[in-house]
Amino acid sequence: MATLSHRASAFAGLAAAAALVLSGCASAATDAGSADAGAGDAAAESCSTPTEVTMLGTIKPEIKEEFTAAVDEYNSTNSDCVEVKIIETAEGGTYLGDITPMYEAGEAPVLSYTNMEVPDMASRVMDWTGTELAGLAAPGTLDFATIDGRIVGIPSTAEAFGLLYNKTVLDEAGVDPSTIKTRSDLEAAFQAVEATGRSAIHFSGLWWSLGAHFTNIYAATVSDDRAARLAVLDELAAGTKDLIADDQFNNWLDTMDLFKEYSIDSASIADEDYDTGMYNLADGEVGFWFMGNWAEPNLLLEGPDNQYGVMPVPTTDDASTYGNDSISVGVPGYFMIDEEQSTEEERAGAIAFLSWFITTPEGQARWAGPVEEGGMNFIPVYSGFEVAPATYMANEISEYVNAGKTLQWVFSNYPAGLQNIYGASMQKYYDGQIDRAGLAAELQDAWMQ
Repeated sequence: MATLSHRASAFAGLAAAAALVLSGCASAATDAGSADAGAGDAAAESCSTPTEVTMLGTIKPEIKEEFTAAVDEYNSTNSDCVEVKIIETAEGGTYLGDITPMYEAGEAPVLSYTNMEVPDMASRVMDWTGTELAGLAAPGTLDFATIDGRIVGIPSTAEAFGLLYNKTVLDEAGVDPSTIKTRSDLEAAFQAVEATGRSAIHFSGLWWSLGAHFTNIYAATVSDDRAARLAVLDELAAGTKDLIADDQFNNWLDTMDLFKEYSIDSASIADEDYDTGMYNLADGEVGFWFMGNWAEPNLLLEGPDNQYGVMPVPTTDDASTYGNDSISVGVPGYFMIDEEQSTEEERAGAIAFLSWFITTPEGQARWAGPVEEGGMNFIPVYSGFEVAPATYMANEISEYVNAGKTLQWVFSNYPAGLQNIYGASMQKYYDGQIDRAGLAAELQDAWMQ
């Protein structure tokens, strides 16, 4: 499996952009449910046959209800003569697995959302160059979606992943996450949580969490130099990288072994493990969960009286090791508009829908407002936002970004489909079916497929 040259494109300026946008936003106070019914009635009267804009999926399963509610509000209130229709996708499917048959059948969705497959879709989708929304996107957030001089997608938000924690549990255990600098520090924190009668961590065996996010901890900390990090991917693609001989690879697996040792028994590789992990952290059954801030809306709904934070994953016992003080931050995906099979009216309708989301008070409340008010809790990466998440975790992410303590999302440079193969191999190691030498061999072989 060879890498695409575009996948070496960096998210240059992302941290600064996120800091700029976060610092320029006010707290969310707008009720996302306060739609103007009169505007909706007027729109309905003036538009007898709205343009249908199909959207593949709901961005993320975790915000399906919030996104669907936002679409319903837009459909009932917009004056654009547009109706957005969501095309449901099967759980566990892949973007290319879903969209390729639709193109072959001449039924491509007008609007879709993905990350690593952006280069695969570049020749089929619209160029956003010169559009208002592309102009509002923060510096650095368009880099990955700029291919051969064309901006083929616009970003959704900035996301972070690492060790999520329940502050109530950690406070009771006497654990201050800001003092955890090494793997030994982390083990001491795990033991302190266990001393309260709880399990220390829920370590999810979800293929996508292991295959993309957890492998990123290694890929992003193998060097403090971006070029050197990407060179490791090139070596893997060329078949010349010996992972088991890499000290940082073994350091990373030492941390994984620590997670496995202290993980609650209910953690597993089952697709339902996301919900199990969320309940365990929100209900105070564990102190930690390796996951991302996309889980915060679910956590706040289940355990609204708690505060939830995010901290780095230390890979060594040397506090100065690159990455031991940083969390992984990046753009999780891009909105793309089909150009091969859509009409001009459909493309204009898709732009109108996203413009409502990003530039209007009602749309911004849905985009970045709190989940308790129907929002998706996105961290804005567009200028002009008046709404921003005001949660404990969002503020922590902002502090990491402002301090420059962020790790690259190197997994965004994986070829399409690699994280699935990685995920399957990581699950074998997670379940003890292979040892680390076997894992290293399988991860290397994945690049040859």
